[in-house]
Amino acid sequence: MLLATFLQAAAGAALGNAGAALGAAIAVIGAAIGLGKIGQSAMESIARQPEAAGDIRTSMILIGAFMEGVSLLAVVVCLMAIPK
Repeated sequence: MLLATFLQAAAGAALGNAGAALGAAIAVIGAAIGLGKIGQSAMESIARQPEAAGDIRTSMILIGAFMEGVSLLAVVVCLMAIPK
């Protein structure tokens, strides 16, 4: 009986670890895809309107920084969700 309880607790902890890792991976992959799309759109915009390159670059950097912050927060929340 004690062994069965221990095995159930271990399986629950393993699933919790896997869920936290999966959540962190999804957050990072989503941020990487988003940053790629931001860069692509910025380069297309600069190619179409070169005189606005400074404004476009500034906006791209700000949006990228905010996106990185949100993804870092998501990873931290996922790591905090790991059962002890």
